Amino acid sequence: MSLLAIDIETYSDVDLQKCGVYAYSDSPNFEILLFAYAFDEEETQIVDLACGEKLPQRVLDALEDEGIVKTAFNAAFERTCISKYLGHRLSPTAWQCTAVQSAMLALPLSLDGVGEVLNIQRKKLKEGVDLVRFFSMPCKPTKVNGGRTRNRPEDEPEKWIRFKTYCIRDVDAEREIRYKLRNHPIPAQEMKFYQMDQEINDRGILVDQKLAANAVLCDNQYKDAVTARAYELTGLSNPNSPVQIKGWLAEHGVEAEKLDKKAVKALIDTSDGEVLEVLKLRLLMAKTSVKKYEAIERSVCSDGRVHGLLQFYGANRTGRWAGRLVQVQNLPQNHIEDLELARDLIKNQQFDLVDLLYDSTPGVLSELIRTAFIPKPGCRFIVADFSAIEARVLAWFSGEQWRIDTFEQGGDIYCASATQMFGVPVVKHGVNGHLRQKGKIAELALGYGGSVGALTSMGALEMGMEEEELQPLVNQWRGSNPHITKFWWDVDAAAVKAVREKTSVSYGNLCFSYRSGILFVTLPSGRNLSYIKPRMTMNRFGRESLSYEGVGESKKWMRIETYGPKLVENIVQATARDLLALAMLRLRDAGFEIVMHIHDEAVLEVPEGVSSVDEVCQMMAIAPDWAAGLPLRADGYECAFYKKD
Repeated sequence: MSLLAIDIETYSDVDLQKCGVYAYSDSPNFEILLFAYAFDEEETQIVDLACGEKLPQRVLDALEDEGIVKTAFNAAFERTCISKYLGHRLSPTAWQCTAVQSAMLALPLSLDGVGEVLNIQRKKLKEGVDLVRFFSMPCKPTKVNGGRTRNRPEDEPEKWIRFKTYCIRDVDAEREIRYKLRNHPIPAQEMKFYQMDQEINDRGILVDQKLAANAVLCDNQYKDAVTARAYELTGLSNPNSPVQIKGWLAEHGVEAEKLDKKAVKALIDTSDGEVLEVLKLRLLMAKTSVKKYEAIERSVCSDGRVHGLLQFYGANRTGRWAGRLVQVQNLPQNHIEDLELARDLIKNQQFDLVDLLYDSTPGVLSELIRTAFIPKPGCRFIVADFSAIEARVLAWFSGEQWRIDTFEQGGDIYCASATQMFGVPVVKHGVNGHLRQKGKIAELALGYGGSVGALTSMGALEMGMEEEELQPLVNQWRGSNPHITKFWWDVDAAAVKAVREKTSVSYGNLCFSYRSGILFVTLPSGRNLSYIKPRMTMNRFGRESLSYEGVGESKKWMRIETYGPKLVENIVQATARDLLALAMLRLRDAGFEIVMHIHDEAVLEVPEGVSSVDEVCQMMAIAPDWAAGLPLRADGYECAFYKKD
C-alpha cells in the first residue's frame, strides 16, 4: 500500500488556538500557502500554492484514493484544511495520525516534543514559530510595513524561503518519528475508534446562537449593574482590585489575607451590613459564567454547528478523550427545574425577569450552558450514560463481590457502601439515610488509595464532617473493601517485578511487561498503557518506588512517581474508556449519529419517531467478550436541548 506524508502551512484571520481548525478553515480568508509531501521513501517535495504553483495530479489523485494512506502529525488539521481547499469533506478512513501513534506510547502531544524525546535527527525547526506568526496570521498595520494587514511571500522573500524549508522539515520529522515507532503501530481497533472520532468531530453539534449571544449580553449588563453598586458602596476607583477591597475591608474592621472564593465565603458567614453586601458583590463580580458561551460564539462555523470539541487520545495516560474549545468535559450542572422558561427569558432578553425569578443571574447563565447545544430540526437528543462505570470496573477487576452483587441487583452503591462500612442498613431517604453521604464521599475519594487528604479536597469538612471522623472513615472503607486494597498492591508488585526483572508478569486479566525501555500494561481489551523508561527511584517519602518519564503537571517532560493505586486508577479509567468507545462504535454501526460525548455519556441526534432511550441504553450496556461478568448498565433520557436529566 502506498503512503503519502503531508504537512501544510496555512493562513486564516481566525485564531486557530481559540476557535479550532474547523472555524479556522471555514473563514473566507483561509488559504493553504505551502503543501509539502512525500510518497513512500521518495524525497520530500513542496508546492508553493501562495506563489501560484499547483498540486500535481498525482497528489490530487492520492488524496481521493482510499487505497493510499495519508499520514501527518495531527492529521485532523491537514485533512480538515485540505477538505476545505478541495471543496468537499475527505473521509478519515485512509488517514493515519502520527500524533495519535505517539500518544499511545504516552509521548508528548507536539511534533517538537516527540522529536526531542525520541532524539530524531531531523527535528522541527525552532524558528518555525516566528515564521508561522509572520506568514500565517494577520499583522498590525504600521507605517513601517506600509499599512498591510498580512505578510506575503514578496514582503520578505528570504523569510519565505526559510518557511518552505520549515514545512519540508516537518514532513521529514514526521517520517522519522513514524520510522522510530514502526514497531508500535496503531492497532486496527484503535484505528476504527479514531475514524469514528473524526466522523463525530466532522459532524459537529448545532448550537443555539441566539441563546449564546444573549447570555453574553445579559452577563455584561448584570456585571455593569453589580460593579456600579460596588462603586456606590465603597467609593473605590476599582472595586475589583484585591488591594483596594482589602483596604476598604480593613477600614470597616475586617482583616482579609486572601480574597479567593473560599476566603470570601468564610468572611460572608461572619459579616453583616455593607460589608456583607460588598463581599457578596465581590463574588458576583468574580463569577465567570459566560466563558463557554464566548467559546461557542468563536468556534461556531457557517453551518451553525461547533466542530472539533473532542480530541482523540487527548489524555495519553489512559487514552480518554480530552475536551477542546468549549471544554464540554466540565460543563456546569443544571438544577433549575424550569430550564425551558429560563432559556426563553434569556433568548427574549427579559433579563429583569431572570433577576426577579431566580436567586442568581450568573447562576442561571451557568446552568443554561448545556442547553446551548441543540438537535437539528426534526430531531431530538437521546443521551445515554454508563451508570457508575468506574466503580463497576474497579469491583470487576478486584473481585469485590458484594459490590458486584449490588450492581447486578440495581442497588445504590453509596447506600451499599455505607451499609458495608457501618454495619447497619442504609436506605436513601429512609433508615440511616444520613449515613449515605458518608458512603458517597468515601466512594468518590478513596477508590484509588486516597486518604484523609482526598476526603478533605472532596469537601468532606464543608459537608459537615468532623476532622476526627476522616481517618476512621478511611479505615472503614478499606476494611469493607479488602479485595480492592489487595488489588492496589498486587498491581504495584506486578509492575515493580516486570521493571526490576525486565520480564512479563500476568496478574488476573492484566499483563505487565517490560519491552524496549517501556513498561506496558496490557488491558483486557488488548490495548496497552505505556510508561516510558520506568525504573525504581527514591520517592519523596524516602522509600523506593516506581517512576517513569512523561508529561507532568507543568506540561514538561519529566520523571513522574507512581504506585499501585495510581496504576489502578489508570487501568480502571482506561478500561472505562474502551467500553465507551466500543459502545459508541456499536451505536454508529447501527446507524445512530453521535454528536458529542462527555466522560461516560454519549449524545445522539436522532430523528423524531426513530428508536428509543431503551434501545440505545441496551446497546450501550452490552459487555464485550473480554469483559465477561462485568455488570454494565446505561441510563438515558430524551431532550429537546442538551441537559442533565
